[in-house]
Parts: sequence; C-alpha cells; structure tokens
Amino acid sequence: MTGLDTTSGADDAPRPDGKLAVVALGGNVLIRDAGHQSIPDQYAIVEELAPHLVDLVADGWRLVVTHGNGPQAGFIMRRSELASAEVAPVPLDYVVGDTQGAMGYMFVKALANELHRRGLQLPVVAVVTQAVVDAGDPAFGHPTKPVGTFLDEATARHYADTLGWTIAEDSGRGWRRTVPSPIPVEVVELPTIAALTEQGTLVVAGGGGGIPVVRDPEGRLRGVEAVIDKDLTSARIADGIGADLLVLCTGVERVAIDFGTPRQRWLDRLGLDEARELADSGQLGEGSMKPKVEALIDFVQRRPGAAGVITTPDRLSGVPTRRTGTWISA
Repeated sequence: MTGLDTTSGADDAPRPDGKLAVVALGGNVLIRDAGHQSIPDQYAIVEELAPHLVDLVADGWRLVVTHGNGPQAGFIMRRSELASAEVAPVPLDYVVGDTQGAMGYMFVKALANELHRRGLQLPVVAVVTQAVVDAGDPAFGHPTKPVGTFLDEATARHYADTLGWTIAEDSGRGWRRTVPSPIPVEVVELPTIAALTEQGTLVVAGGGGGIPVVRDPEGRLRGVEAVIDKDLTSARIADGIGADLLVLCTGVERVAIDFGTPRQRWLDRLGLDEARELADSGQLGEGSMKPKVEALIDFVQRRPGAAGVITTPDRLSGVPTRRTGTWISA
C-alpha cells in the first residue's frame, strides 16, 4: 500500500484535498466475546481498529467514521432497568446520545494516538449527531426492532406493564423490548460534518444511526423512542458530504449467495441492477447483510461515479486498490 512515510516529522499530514470516504463500523465489532464486554475491553478493540483507519488517512483519504451501538445501548438500558426503583429510566434518544459521547471519545482518543504515533498532524473530533425521521413513518405503528438484553417472559411483561414497553420473543433466546426503526430523512449536523471534512478533520459521527428526532410544525426538534439503522444514516451522510466511497464493515469480507450451502459463492463486484436483484432475492439476512446492500444501493444511485464496498475492518488497507470486499457501483 502506498502512503506517507510514517517516520516523517510532525509537520507531515495527509492531503486535505484527498478523496473522501465514510467508514461504518458496527457496535458489535467492539465486543470480542461474552467475557470481554467491559469499557477497557471495548477500548482495546478500538485501539486495534485505529491503525486500519489511519492506513486510509495515510493513503490520502479524508475520513468520516460512523459506528453502531447495539450492545452499548443494551448495557445502558439494562443498567436503567436494574436501577428503575431508584432513578428514572433513560429515554432511548438519550441512550443513543450517551453512546455517541462515550464511543466517540474512544475513537477520537485511539485515532489521535495512532496519528501521533505515525507523526501525522490531523485534528480528530466526534460530532453528536441527530437524525430526523418522519413522525408518520409506518415503523412507528410496528415497533419490531429488538433492543436491550434478553429477559425471561415474566420480567419482560413486568417492564411492559410498568414502563410501557412493547415486547416480543426473539428467536427462542428470550424476550426483549421492541421499538420502531424509522428511515432517516435528514441528518441535522450534516453541514457541520461537511465543513469539518473540507478542513481536513477526521470526523466521528452518526453513532448508532443518529439520535432519533422529529420536527414539529414549527421546525423544533423532539426526541423519539426509536432506533435508526446506522448503515442507512451512514449512506445519508456519505451522500450529503459528497463522499467518493462508502465502506460498510461487517464480520465477513464479502457478500455471499447460497451462504452456508455447498453452492456458496462469494461476490466481488455488483452493478446497481444486480445489487437490487440480490436484495430482493431473499438470499440476504433481513437484519444483517440485506440492510447493508440496500444502504449501498441508496448511496450509489444518489451519487453516480461513487462506489460502496462491504468488507471487514482488518481489510481496510486493501480498499484503495480494491483488493478486498464486495463492491457496488453504477
């Protein structure tokens, strides 16, 4: 991989006019296993991710890093449940805000340390990000997105009665709270994110899909109880800031068809029509790979000439030369 000499002086920095990429990381990527869920454990993973992200910076890319927050939001909600007899529960929009602050701090610190280690001068900042959804979105009438920890039925029903939850049994693993998952229609802080990237700042934004808010008839913002798909929000940010590339990181390096069967085949490149056909085929997991492919389709069709790729975080250095991932372009 070509890049800057990482042993050079502190005055060296990536070109501010380099290509612009949005890299989306899942919240699950910070959880190694059930025995490593603490804050120090999660930060250790962020430290492992930072060099892969800075590889792109050293190769001349300007970056916006987005991230999921599923496990982290679940931990906050569980603490809130356990403490409900002592303190008021944390509303879900504030849960997302909490995770944006804490996880943003993790990424800013780890990225700044890695840049410093390589002698690269580059400001890093996390932006608390609100995502506007339509109050009339049909998702509000169908709160089907599971959030939080798995509970036994009696406990789940207790919280439903006392806290007004909607609950559902989740895949035979227990009961969970369910909330709406509306489509993001606007990212409130988009102009700020764009201005920062134009100045050469490495930005962390859109955590957890953004804090879910709606606008009232007077244009005022109000938080709502919902969870927004972080890949869809990442696509909105990428389109809004004029990104050349949207990278969605997941647990597998490529998309596969006939996954887990003797006919399994990994895909390297897809045109828009092929990607749409695949998304509609039933081949992709509804809660995993399908939303990622749909987010890339949404981005690429809005920005002809741009591209999207699905890969793993440890293969990010192969992105500039397209040596990794499943690529979607027009």
